[in-house]
Amino acid sequence: DSTFQPVGQFKQPHPVNIFFDDTGLHFEVACTGLTKKDVVLDIEGDILKISYTKPEKEEFQNGMIHNGLSKKSFDLRYKIAPKFDLGNIDAALANGLLEIFIPLAEEAKPKSIKIK
Repeated sequence: DSTFQPVGQFKQPHPVNIFFDDTGLHFEVACTGLTKKDVVLDIEGDILKISYTKPEKEEFQNGMIHNGLSKKSFDLRYKIAPKFDLGNIDAALANGLLEIFIPLAEEAKPKSIKIK
């Protein structure tokens, strides 16, 4: 019955905001330095998977003095309640923030009943 549920009992290894409003479920995932080609977004049944795998050998720019922005691999998985429409997910990556929106399913939206 809950809105979403992390799969597995572990401390969140990656910065994520998750919130719900009357339109659906929103995720904001920190993806500093990543491009949309780097991040994998999959659905397996009712599980939303968000992941990035750091290359084995990270290339550094010539003259790198300090590397304080390490790109770490992450694998986030969330069980999504049936009241959300996993077939209509919208995702965009801009300015280092991946925004994912999962709308409410039509059958879960509030409806007005006309009295005859």
